[in-house]
Amino acid sequence: MYSIVIVLFFFGLPVTVIYIFLIWNFNYWKSRGIKTAESRPFVGSFPSKFNKKRNYAYDIDDIYQKHKGTENIVGVINTRLPQLLITSPEYAHKIFVSDFRSFHDNETSKSVNKNVDTILGNNPFVLTGDDWKERRAEITPGLSANRVSSVYPVTQNVCRQFVDYIKRQQRISSSDGLNGKDMCLCYTTEVVASCVLGISAQSFTENPTPLMTMTKRVFEQSSVFYYFAMVANLWPSIRKFYNVKLFVKEVEQFFFDLMQRCLDLRRQDPTLQDRPDFLNYMLHLQDKKGLNTLEVTTHTMTFLTDGFETTALVLSHALLLLGRYPAKQQNLRDEIGKNNLTFEQLSALPLLDACINETLRLFPPLLSARKIVTETYDFVNKNGVRVRVEPGDIVIIPVRSLHYDPEYYDDPEEFKPERFLHINGGVRKYIDQGVFFGFGDGPRICPGMRFALTQVKAALVEILQNFIIQVSPKTREDNALHNTYFMAMLKDGIWLNFEDIQCT
Repeated sequence: MYSIVIVLFFFGLPVTVIYIFLIWNFNYWKSRGIKTAESRPFVGSFPSKFNKKRNYAYDIDDIYQKHKGTENIVGVINTRLPQLLITSPEYAHKIFVSDFRSFHDNETSKSVNKNVDTILGNNPFVLTGDDWKERRAEITPGLSANRVSSVYPVTQNVCRQFVDYIKRQQRISSSDGLNGKDMCLCYTTEVVASCVLGISAQSFTENPTPLMTMTKRVFEQSSVFYYFAMVANLWPSIRKFYNVKLFVKEVEQFFFDLMQRCLDLRRQDPTLQDRPDFLNYMLHLQDKKGLNTLEVTTHTMTFLTDGFETTALVLSHALLLLGRYPAKQQNLRDEIGKNNLTFEQLSALPLLDACINETLRLFPPLLSARKIVTETYDFVNKNGVRVRVEPGDIVIIPVRSLHYDPEYYDDPEEFKPERFLHINGGVRKYIDQGVFFGFGDGPRICPGMRFALTQVKAALVEILQNFIIQVSPKTREDNALHNTYFMAMLKDGIWLNFEDIQCT
C-alpha cells in the first residue's frame, strides 16, 4: 500500500505542476474586473486551433457574439497567455487609426527572427518600430498610383492570356468544373512576375516555371509556422534558441537565386532599364540609398509574396459570389461594357468597387488582427471598469466577426455589393465605424492595396466581358471557412464553370 502511495505521489506531482502551469493565468483578467472567455488547459479559449474541427475564427466569433452586448473588451487565453479581445468597433478603429501609436506593431513579429527568416523578417507586416517606418517609406512609392498605372498594360496583356487559358481549361474540364483558387493563382503568379520582375512564369502553359510551385510551398509551410507560434505561447523562451521559418531553406534559396538572376540581367541590359516595373524602382532605390543585394532582394520579395496568395483568394471568392448571384453578375457586366478600359476608366466603376469590397467583407484575408501594445493604454469597459494594458500585451480585433455582425450589415451572410455604393454611404461609412477592414486600416494598411485591387479589377473585367460565370454543384452553398487555413478560404474549394458569351 505504501509503495502505491509513493508511485501515485511521484506520478501525480508532475501532473499537478503541469496543470497549475497551464491554468496559472486563467484568472489574470478576472482579477482586474474583466470577464474572461471560457478556457481549458493547453487549448485556452481557442480549442479549434488544436482539434482542427473548424476554423479558429469561429472560436473568436463565439466569444464576440456572447459578450459584445455587455462588454467592450473580453479576456481570452491564447494557449496560456492572457490577451484581450476587442468587441467594440470604436476601439477597433482607435487601435488601427487614432490611437495607432499605442498599438504600433503586429503580434507576428514575436514569432519571426529576421536574421533566421530573412524574407518574412523583412516584410513590412512583420517589422516593428523604426524598421517598419523606414521599410514602408521605401516601398510605398513603388506602389503609387502612377507606377501601378504604368504597369497596367502589362496586367491587361496577362488578363488576355488568362481568358485564353480559361477557354482551354474549360474544354478539357471534368463535370466538377475548374478549381477557382488554382486558376486564380496561375493568374496572380503570372501578373506579379510580369509587373514586378519583368519575366514570365509561364503559368498558362503545360510547363510553368517553378515559381508557382515554390509560392504554394510557402503557404503550405505556414501551418508548421503557426504551430510553432502556439508552442512558443507555452514556452516563450524557446525563441531564444530555436525558430521555425515560414520560408524553408530550399524555397528561400530559390527566390534569392531568382532575384539575383533578374537583377544581373537588368544591370547587364540597358534596354531593360526603362521598363515601368517594380524591379527598376528597386534598382533606382539601390543606387539612391546604397542598398546591398540582400536588401534589394528582401525589399522586392515584399512585392512578390504579398501579391500571390492573398490576391488569388480575393479574385476566386469574387468569381464565386458573382457566380452565385447571376443578376448581380449581369449588372456588373452592364457597368463594365464591352470596350477596352483605360486605367482611369477601370478606377471609376462604382459597382465593381462595391463587389470587391463585399467580397472582402465576406472573405476577409485577415480573419483577425493581433496587435502588440507599444505604449501604455487604458480601456474602459461598458460597466465603467478601467483596465490598463502595458507594452508587450496583445489585443485581438475580430475582423470577420465585425464583418458578419447584423447590427452593422443587414443579411450579413448575403452578397449585397449595393451596400458599398456611394448612394448608401460607400465603404468609407463602414471604415469610419470600425466595422470594415478589407485591407486593414490606418498607417499599417496594406501597402500593396492599390496594386492588388488593380489585378483583381482587370481580371474581373476581362472575364465578365468573355464569360458567364457559373458555380459547379461541387461547390458548397454557404460561406464556411476552411478548417485550418489562416486566411479566409471557402471550405472544400471553389469549383466554377465558364460559358463563353460568344457561344450563347
